[in-house]
Amino acid sequence: MLRRLKFLVILLTLSLVLAGCNRVGLAYRNLDVIIPWTLNDYLDMNAGQKSWFNDTLKEHLAWHCTTQLPGYLDWLNRLQQMVDSNQVTDAALQTRTAEAKQAIAEVAREITPSAIQLLQGLDDQQVQNMSDALAKDLRKRQDEYLKPPLAQQIKERAQRMNKRLDAWIGPLSASQQNRVMAWSIALGEQNQEWIGNRARWQAQLITAVQQRQNADFPQKIQQLLVDRESLWTAAYKVAYAQTETAARSLIVDLMAESSVQQRLKLTQKIDSVRSDFKTLTCLKAAPV
Repeated sequence: MLRRLKFLVILLTLSLVLAGCNRVGLAYRNLDVIIPWTLNDYLDMNAGQKSWFNDTLKEHLAWHCTTQLPGYLDWLNRLQQMVDSNQVTDAALQTRTAEAKQAIAEVAREITPSAIQLLQGLDDQQVQNMSDALAKDLRKRQDEYLKPPLAQQIKERAQRMNKRLDAWIGPLSASQQNRVMAWSIALGEQNQEWIGNRARWQAQLITAVQQRQNADFPQKIQQLLVDRESLWTAAYKVAYAQTETAARSLIVDLMAESSVQQRLKLTQKIDSVRSDFKTLTCLKAAPV
């Protein structure tokens, strides 16, 4: 349910714009199928809830396609200009990141009223099922990211980053791989901070949903989905800022060392995403 409550926030912004999907258009057109299917991992909706959810989802997708995608094209243009002009700097990356966060927040604000309505309509058994599913998901992440020794966590984090970078710029040189490993080492026990924050968020969500008939329930969900940073601990805010700074520094250094072939692949990747977005035909929302 955690991922599905943010279904548009992630799937319609960073995952589609930044994750390097080779067929963005195909993925986008099938979100109305993918999302309800994966929602069942966390919540068994009854027939009425499924019908309402499917109709609401189509309206959100139509809104997003018609109002948000043009901004993503502009964002991609600015990203490509950075690459073409060899201006992949920390300041420029901070600006692009801020723009991406703003896009995410806009989608979050749009879908939050629907999330509130869905959660308020759950019965006690559905809430318990959601709680159990979230707990299971958290245990899986703890097993994967926290149980291994720190040295293994660092190695696997570097491997995941290498894989993501390979999709965008191709194979890394030995020097670039060393830089990725240095980045991963510097993050240290970042997995602990990340999973810990996730656990706190999930606990707050479950508590709120258990009290879903209270008058302040909409405000609590608004905070959980739109104003999440207001719930972070002081320590996690510091850790998050350090992680963002380290990521920007890594990208700046990798691009400074990039080959002509790597920059060409990156440009082609951006062009591919842009082309997919341009060819999308937006569905019209159903009349209210």
